[in-house]
Amino acid sequence: QLQLVESGGGLVQPGGSLRLSCAASGFNLDSRAIAWFRQAPGKEREEVSCISSSGSSTNYADSVKGRFTISRDNAKNTVYLQMDSLKPEDTAIYYCAANQGGFHMINFCVLRATSYRNWGQGTQVTVSS
Repeated sequence: QLQLVESGGGLVQPGGSLRLSCAASGFNLDSRAIAWFRQAPGKEREEVSCISSSGSSTNYADSVKGRFTISRDNAKNTVYLQMDSLKPEDTAIYYCAANQGGFHMINFCVLRATSYRNWGQGTQVTVSS
């Protein structure tokens, strides 16, 4: 069974940091582009960041550029989202998603939810003093 599991969320003060993890079971992440999305209460889901399957390319939403860093450790079958200088507006449920793999998004990635096939259940991030 293909499964993505997010972890690392929690409560943090403004200006603090968290590192989210996206671990896969049932398939290898090294052939998949991975993206992070988030959804705050009462708001639409929005894109955060993505990384190509090769790891050579990343993209970030303007709202997180310079503060968040996406990376992957294929040996651990895990993708990370390092979040620094967190703001209250970063509060949301964060989801990771994997694309179909193969020849898709090897050296680039797109921040579009419809391009991703497998989704995790999400992890809550709350930024508050």
